[in-house]
Amino acid sequence: MTDIIIQGIGGRMGHVLCEMIAQREDCRVVAGVDMKDGEMNGIPVYDSLDKLDGKGDVVIDFSAPAAVEKALPYCEAHKLPIVVCTTGLSEELQLKIVQLSRSIPVFKSANMSMGINVLSELCKRASAILGANYDIEIVEQHHHNKLDAPSGTALMLADAINEENDGAYHYVYDRSAVRQKRNPKEIGISAVRGGSIVGDHEVLFCGPDEVITLRHTAYSRNIFANGAINAAVYLAKKEPGLYNMSNMIAEM
Repeated sequence: MTDIIIQGIGGRMGHVLCEMIAQREDCRVVAGVDMKDGEMNGIPVYDSLDKLDGKGDVVIDFSAPAAVEKALPYCEAHKLPIVVCTTGLSEELQLKIVQLSRSIPVFKSANMSMGINVLSELCKRASAILGANYDIEIVEQHHHNKLDAPSGTALMLADAINEENDGAYHYVYDRSAVRQKRNPKEIGISAVRGGSIVGDHEVLFCGPDEVITLRHTAYSRNIFANGAINAAVYLAKKEPGLYNMSNMIAEM
């Protein structure tokens, strides 16, 4: 039985995580961390990880960058593995996460959906086959409450393509101030925010006389919660290191 702590338990994802974990037999929620002390469906909630006093086997974080940064020293001090699901992290904070993985197990993915990670692999394969004659555009859509743009998933897809091409591409987020021909070595990334869109990512390979579109649509947050829970159970048994969805999928 894996004892899970949820940072951001009072948010939308926190509620979904609790509902899904309650249906499983291999893990349970033993505590939550949020803005203030209290209780949620019988689960004790604290306003600081320090109040846990080492409780739990692994942390699932669906919170905010500032909360992630506060969690890192606690996890290091208590040798507590952490699954980082929060996006919009600064480069400095991402470097701290990498450094933390040298002493404890850390799982980090811009998107916890298995489908998105399959899409990432398909994008790499398409780019390798189609080559430089196809312009690449990424369009991501999310609900109007999402703070970061472009999404971490859009950047993850762009990075996967760029990695396949030895870093040859640069990213363009806004062409409104530039009047010039499109550079063949750019990946355009556009963000749409509206309504209650859970998440939609579309990658277009635009070539001579044809367009190939690869797309993933999330219809509920359950897919992200399920991935995070699987990652937590997986991570609790691991040695220090930085893990991602590809590592977990490879061992399934």
